[in-house]
Amino acid sequence: MEVTNTSTKHWYSEDAASPMADVQGSVPVPVGQGFFRTLRAYAGPGLMVAVGYMDPGNWATDIAGGARFGYQLLSVVLISNLFAILLQHLALKLGIATGRDLAQACRDHFSRPVGIGLWLLAEIAIAACDLAEVIGSAIALNLLFGLPITVGVLITALDALLLLYLQNKGFQILERIVAGLIFLIVACFGYELIVSQPVMADVAAGLIPRSAVITDPGMLYIAIGILGATVMPHNLYLHSSIVQTRDFGRNDAGRKSAIKFATIDSTVSLFLAFFINAAILVLSAATFHFSGNQQVADIADAHRLLDPILGVKLAGILFAVALLASGQNSTLTGTLAGQIVMEGFLNIRLKPWIRRLVTRLVAIVPALIVAILYGERGTAELLVLSQVILSLQLSFAVIPLVQFTSDKTKMGRFVNPVWLKVLSWAVALIIMGLNGYLLWDTIA
Repeated sequence: MEVTNTSTKHWYSEDAASPMADVQGSVPVPVGQGFFRTLRAYAGPGLMVAVGYMDPGNWATDIAGGARFGYQLLSVVLISNLFAILLQHLALKLGIATGRDLAQACRDHFSRPVGIGLWLLAEIAIAACDLAEVIGSAIALNLLFGLPITVGVLITALDALLLLYLQNKGFQILERIVAGLIFLIVACFGYELIVSQPVMADVAAGLIPRSAVITDPGMLYIAIGILGATVMPHNLYLHSSIVQTRDFGRNDAGRKSAIKFATIDSTVSLFLAFFINAAILVLSAATFHFSGNQQVADIADAHRLLDPILGVKLAGILFAVALLASGQNSTLTGTLAGQIVMEGFLNIRLKPWIRRLVTRLVAIVPALIVAILYGERGTAELLVLSQVILSLQLSFAVIPLVQFTSDKTKMGRFVNPVWLKVLSWAVALIIMGLNGYLLWDTIA
């Protein structure tokens, strides 16, 4: 496969297996049929990536931020989302321009010891993310049906069998299921916002950054937590691979068009994720902050207090339904990311059911042990720990991504322009600094 045109020399090993070889180029793209029909063909990968920005790991930080500080941290949610839009654009551009996902690019560029190290860090991050998804789904089942957390963890494990069956039906089936669950979450929080009646002028004011976010230590800590929980490292590996499922022309013109439409898909999808994260924070602020319940920071406590404070019966139920949809959605994409990372870094092909079984066990075993030993409170603490682990690993995905997309030998004519290089490195350094601070402060 060529990199940018027929005269460009390959910078990678051509005999390397692609993790998504069975679905690459499987989704047809219409030629000369108009903007919206073409955009429709590219719609899907962005929504699958957006799932990682609204997973259960984000809920605790958004709830805590709204309950303690009202709408003031909405600007942090917005800035985090803008960071995500930039990084996902770089990820999809890497995949389309080079035909390599981020894991493959790391294996081809770095020495084998460095590549193995990056692979291990990526696997730890995916396990941590998967852990949050399993726990979130288990908590949702507990809130909806009163099932013990341990039983919820085991039930959640069975979704791997569903994923195995559905992927055999075609990649777009997965995309449609993910899209359906996302719009269910949007509908649930649309209702929550209506019944919570936030003051829209105050919500709009919260989108404007303020110095208190930096000067107030408590606000700064939660702000860094929101950033760390928003930008997910496994999404960068995932996006750079699944954009290649579209059957675009493998030439400069085809790649240029693919990057344009994939960026639109990604950006629109991530604004949906922004709406959901902002809605959680706004709901928490309108319901808890202004009613004197400013110490609410736990998903179960938030669910328990919603109905009494708002005076309606559906608020708590829809909150739990949205949490369950979020957890199940994240499990689908997290399992795919695990397959892409392992096969991309190690250049080995595992049977899908083996990869998913390993992924499930890595997440379920620690969640099950903590649920048995410590109950609901222990799983809540494990949810926080998973976000700290993600923060630690994030820079090890972001820095190679910015490095590769700024390298003309890899990207050819699609290399980042100077302004984008500067902006990308600035974002990478900010994320590295803030997540480093969060990790140090949590350990200390």
